[in-house]
Amino acid sequence: MNPLLYPTFGANMSSQLLSILASDGSGSFQGYLSLPPSGKGPGLILIQEIFGVNENIRKTADLFAEEGYVVLAPDIFWRQDPGLQMGYTPEERQKGIGLMNRLDEGQTLADIQSAITTLRDNPVVVGKVGVLGFCMGGKLAYLSACRTDADAAVGYYGVGLEHYLGESLRCPLTLHIAANDAMVPPAIQQTIQRGLAGNPLATIHVYPGVDHAFARFSGANYHKPSALLAHDRSVQALKAVMGPHFNLSKLWDKHCEYEFATRDVDATMATMVAEPYVNHIPTMTGGVGHRHLAHFYKNFFVNSNPPDTNLIPISRTVGATQVVDELLFCFTHTCEVPWMLPGVKPTGKRVEIPLVAVVKFRGDKLCHEHIYWDQASVLVQIGLLDPEKLPVAGIETARKVLDESLPSNTLMNR
Repeated sequence: MNPLLYPTFGANMSSQLLSILASDGSGSFQGYLSLPPSGKGPGLILIQEIFGVNENIRKTADLFAEEGYVVLAPDIFWRQDPGLQMGYTPEERQKGIGLMNRLDEGQTLADIQSAITTLRDNPVVVGKVGVLGFCMGGKLAYLSACRTDADAAVGYYGVGLEHYLGESLRCPLTLHIAANDAMVPPAIQQTIQRGLAGNPLATIHVYPGVDHAFARFSGANYHKPSALLAHDRSVQALKAVMGPHFNLSKLWDKHCEYEFATRDVDATMATMVAEPYVNHIPTMTGGVGHRHLAHFYKNFFVNSNPPDTNLIPISRTVGATQVVDELLFCFTHTCEVPWMLPGVKPTGKRVEIPLVAVVKFRGDKLCHEHIYWDQASVLVQIGLLDPEKLPVAGIETARKVLDESLPSNTLMNR
């Protein structure tokens, strides 16, 4: 089918409104369509909370589009309020509750199936189509796993799931549950877990200490650590079934080549998302956003590492969205290294330091870097810290990474 496209209104420049034909012939309804940077990929139906396809849902759609999905957020309330126009503000909460209470469950699932079919028929969708939803949408995502031909489903803090545990899953399902969710109290959480226990298609993650809607960007209960972890797990679950698959290890190697070998700032930035960030944890150096990070790379990092800088790989772990590199970072302190030793004049000392890089990707672009090392060991090696007076060590830390048979507990014994 040839979709009817309307002018964009979202943050993603590749977003547009898409017309979806209802399967019962009663008309058509709109959905917010967000395309990945490549312009094509697996499909993902994003199901709203009671607030409609509002700014939060559009931002979420754009986020998953960056992960490589063609995301369609259909207007679930179109039958109850044709004039809703794709979303409204949280101040209209009571209206949303009323619309939710008037939903015809069977009809709504048929509309979700129509949205899935629309994506499958769209030439920019390559491969499979999944469903992901929040709250009311979390329940509908669960039901989509039971009643539609979706290939995978992810539900965030869905309400009322305990009433449908007798239904059979047709595809892999991932559920995110807030441990302190007053709308899904512990007894119901246990009922859900018991009901899905042993089902090879079901995976449940419980997030301690957080409340309902912990992943809503603009909500009072937003909890960033849990939201980030849940997002990673969602992408991992979707990729396992649908892709897309990127060679993150190769992408990270290319990024490092531009940083340390060719020392090309523009090429380095081209490997990253539009607004990336880098955080060198011990010294809190780096940059947030394209402009600040490009300035940092140009003036304080890419062109500021000593000529003999060498990275010795130790281990690498590659996940669905992240690469974790363990390595030795080696150099002679012949020039100022402002990102690691800000304000310290060259000492001519040799430095070999174990370093860990936690590198997050969004799709095939690097999103952020968290870099860790032992700053005390660096200071010992350049002579600014006396290891005899403190429980710290110098180059020995690097040597023991390479040779585990070297003495342990030397600081304790001292």
